[in-house]
Amino acid sequence: MKFIIILGSRNPKGQTARATDALIHGITSVGGECEKIFLPQMNIERCRQCGDNGWGICRTQGQCVIKDDFASIVSKIKDSDAVVFSTPVYFGDLSESIRAFLDRLRRTCMHESGKQGIAGTKAVGICVAGGGGGGAPSCCVSMERVLGTCGFDLIDMIPVRRQNLDMKLAILETTGKWLSSSI
Repeated sequence: MKFIIILGSRNPKGQTARATDALIHGITSVGGECEKIFLPQMNIERCRQCGDNGWGICRTQGQCVIKDDFASIVSKIKDSDAVVFSTPVYFGDLSESIRAFLDRLRRTCMHESGKQGIAGTKAVGICVAGGGGGGAPSCCVSMERVLGTCGFDLIDMIPVRRQNLDMKLAILETTGKWLSSSI
């Protein structure tokens, strides 16, 4: 099984990366393949809301006019068996990098050709809150709404708090094993 891991965290050794790596370890321990993409290191512009009505060819053709790394990541998603979206929680919501990516993906998925290869693809979301940790559930709801609009087959949304990270690492590893062996 081939997994694409989209990480919206800037810190490759932080809490979100640790949670993501636990899931990856579970996936690879039972033979799954993973490619991790660090969004902050990619060239991903935010949506320009093209045209007078705020829509461009995303709505009419399922593509985005912006020439950056977005299209290549979408291509990798379409070639995968499953996708993991992992984000730190900022203000009870998604990180800016994963928000920019998902905002554009959601728009292209409004057209049938943009949704092709995405609709039905298995997906998991991980939302890791530092600080008080209270924002993880609301972040999961936000991510779930966007992934559902895109047509992903959402398998699980996993909220993680700084306070329960060590316990959740074991759960994430087990989830990775389960995902890789069940898809």
